[in-house]
Amino acid sequence: MSRAHYLAETYGGDARTTVCLGAFVAPTRRLALRWLRRRARRFADALDPDPSTPWIPPLALQRVTHAEHDAPAELRAWAEDGRVQEAALRRLTEGLPYEFVIHDDAGWYAFRARPLAVLSRTSSPALSRSSV
Repeated sequence: MSRAHYLAETYGGDARTTVCLGAFVAPTRRLALRWLRRRARRFADALDPDPSTPWIPPLALQRVTHAEHDAPAELRAWAEDGRVQEAALRRLTEGLPYEFVIHDDAGWYAFRARPLAVLSRTSSPALSRSSV
């Protein structure tokens, strides 16, 4: 007998490198997606912090006007989009993996979730008998 757990993973990289940025084994698909949404918000805030954040020195941040892609905005939008989250939930319910990837001028970020089969520990009558 088995029950599903879900592996949520985040990766980032550029043309030459891939780095695992975190992973979480969740007991439910909703918790896996919730973890991914929280990571997306965290990455967005790290890439594009609020200039009034106390730990940022005055004038340390400069507006980027030439960027082709706005990864932090895309991460925030993905994390807040209920329709996208429901579609991801349906994929996981069907036993399929889900992946969201964004790119910016510096690299890419991937948010993945997939079901895992976890074998439950039940004793087998054949294995529990002692040989006499």
